[in-house]
Amino acid sequence: MDGATLRQVCLSFPGTYEDFPFGPETSVFKVRSAVSGGSKQEGKMFAASALDEQNLAVSLKCDPALAAQLRSAHPEITGAWHMNKTHWNGVRLDGALPDSMVRDMVEDSYDLVVSSLSRKQQAQLGWARLARD
Repeated sequence: MDGATLRQVCLSFPGTYEDFPFGPETSVFKVRSAVSGGSKQEGKMFAASALDEQNLAVSLKCDPALAAQLRSAHPEITGAWHMNKTHWNGVRLDGALPDSMVRDMVEDSYDLVVSSLSRKQQAQLGWARLARD
């Protein structure tokens, strides 16, 4: 996967946008629901990457148990640099992992972040919580 494709995947989910809080070299992908009442609402980060680097990688939020499994099975997946390594994976995008797997990990990261939003915000995004029966 290249940087342009990663950007496209990250921006394909409802309510997502690209931000540069760490400077112009690092793209941070965030999600936020529609703002009501004119109040400013900050987005929540679900992915970060220096898209122009030759050694392309992305930091993605991940369930801690799954993060451990992925790291043990794939040397391209490690604890994310400068992030809480319990909840964030660093994924090297050198072609060793299939693009479909990377897309799934981006979507899982997005879903984890959206699941932490209020039900009203989730509804604004068109996101449905999975049944936990």
